[in-house]
Amino acid sequence: MSLIGENLGYFYEKNRWIFKDINISVAPGEVLGLSGYSGCGKSTLSRILAGYVVPRAGSVAVNGKAMERRGFRPVQLIYQHPEKAINPRWRMKEVLNESYEPSQDVLDAFEIRDEWMNRWPVELSGGEKQRFCIVRALNPGTKYIIADEMTTMLDAITQAKIWNAFLSICKSRKIGVIVVSHETSLLNRLCDTVYQVSSPT
Repeated sequence: MSLIGENLGYFYEKNRWIFKDINISVAPGEVLGLSGYSGCGKSTLSRILAGYVVPRAGSVAVNGKAMERRGFRPVQLIYQHPEKAINPRWRMKEVLNESYEPSQDVLDAFEIRDEWMNRWPVELSGGEKQRFCIVRALNPGTKYIIADEMTTMLDAITQAKIWNAFLSICKSRKIGVIVVSHETSLLNRLCDTVYQVSSPT
């Protein structure tokens, strides 16, 4: 049982493929790195695997079943820019509770303070908002998480803390993770294997 993309391809202009014939899979509890140069389609591939974009070619299956596009998504996507994933008209507590009500130990793992709960998104930094997005993705029903440049906006020490807490929880729950990054050193440090996205030939 895995998250599997078979023969995936995508283009914005017909016959000008961004990528083509991509076969990729991540098993429960596995940490897979997704590498490639800027503009090679890493983020588009991530959205396809999470079910937000329909591929021009190929298919995606989650644990042997076709990707569902309605209801709760067992494949969660964490964006590089958290403001794009948060309703600016909701207080942070509502942002979290849209998904589920996380336990205190999960909130503590990401150093989310009680006083942040009643604040508006605009009152928190990008790094603080990203912590909420990470916790929100850790819904009990989540089977796979795609982290697209998840900690780019954070300093090195905070990055290490966030990744340690995140991967510890994912491994304990057997959540498969795809780490999307242009930082080779980060991928080599965190991932079991690394998949390189390249231009179609």
